[in-house]
Amino acid sequence: MPSNDPEKPLVYLVLGPTGSGRRALVADLIDGGLAENEQAAIILAPGDTMPPENNLENRLTVSNWSWAEEAHLGGVGAGAEASPGIIAAEVPENVQVIFFVSNGVADPIDQIEAFKIWVAAQGLELGRVITVVDCKLAEANPPLLAWFDGLIHFSDVVLLNHREGVSNKWMSDFELRYKKLAYPCLFEFVRHNKVHNPALILDEQALRVSHIFEEEIEWLVDDEEDMDEDDIPDGEEEVELTAEIDPYFERLNGGRRVKELPDIRKYLIA
Repeated sequence: MPSNDPEKPLVYLVLGPTGSGRRALVADLIDGGLAENEQAAIILAPGDTMPPENNLENRLTVSNWSWAEEAHLGGVGAGAEASPGIIAAEVPENVQVIFFVSNGVADPIDQIEAFKIWVAAQGLELGRVITVVDCKLAEANPPLLAWFDGLIHFSDVVLLNHREGVSNKWMSDFELRYKKLAYPCLFEFVRHNKVHNPALILDEQALRVSHIFEEEIEWLVDDEEDMDEDDIPDGEEEVELTAEIDPYFERLNGGRRVKELPDIRKYLIA
């Protein structure tokens, strides 16, 4: 599923905790969701590697992103006060699709905020934001619901992985939670690190609650005296638009986020 601009690849942001199966799922999406002649790239978090058994050696370019500014890395979880860093990552050549995989142990909101800047700076087109849920991890640690809330707020697709041994009631309640909140995102079960319909997951239709990846709102001046009458559409008045601030990006005067996420490192087994 290449970008509309043949010179610029389509990019997918893949969120989720470390160990949730994201790299294997990306391999499945490439294998089953892209045409055989399409080349893909995966940009992994610092220090991550692609498993050798992905069978995509001739179709996949693997690289890593890094932080150009690392001062904020100590601010993970509650109490984070530093500003986001800047993502450093080169856009691979001769690829049609890029999968950008987040750092699964660092603050996801910092990364999403920096990813938005990186996408704009590179002139890329966003395909979708995909969150992989480790259901075993989430069921065993109820405080992590707030962490997954933050990711799913930005997501078009939610892939429910590692469901073995997880109660049906928990699975039903987890999905029902977001349906009651009228979340438009797509929920799909994962089986053996594979999805039923990869092309459906890679569809470019936006299904996310957040609008941060849409074009910036332009400010209009409410001053008709300084405008020519021909500049004002018939039956309309010029109004000043208020720029939207995503609730997860909003900060207090001291720099702390209004909505802070739990530190997922406390719940991951080393």
